[in-house]
Amino acid sequence: MRFSEHLWIMENTYREAEKAFQLGEVPVAAIITDSEGREVLRAHNLKEKNQDASAHAEIIALRELAKKNSSWRLNNFNLYVNLEPCPMCMSAISQFRISKLIFGAYDPKGGAISLGYNIHKDQRLNHQFEVIGGIMQYKNSKLISEFFKIRR
Repeated sequence: MRFSEHLWIMENTYREAEKAFQLGEVPVAAIITDSEGREVLRAHNLKEKNQDASAHAEIIALRELAKKNSSWRLNNFNLYVNLEPCPMCMSAISQFRISKLIFGAYDPKGGAISLGYNIHKDQRLNHQFEVIGGIMQYKNSKLISEFFKIRR
């Protein structure tokens, strides 16, 4: 997939994250694409609305697609997220067997990779996947920062 295609999908992920922002949710969104780059579904954080600590955009999207496909094995799908996934979400991404993760802003306070949890390439686990980070880093970081500036 070309970089311009990653940018297009990340821009759509950003727009979905803005919806979460408007709902008072941390503005994180996920889009899942098939192996050809076609969008399959999208989701955003619903942690506050659902009062569910696991209602991160990634988890919601993965569960929804597994249900839709009647299989938790999502080997032929890619996951786009505007913020680096936390350790819980990185573990879920591995468990659902996603092929590739593409994310926007790095998260030094809560992102799995930034914290040193390289689940995606841990040979002790039975699934590894490709990761591309930093797509629209500045724009996605700014959205998150704006949200927390308002909330505090």
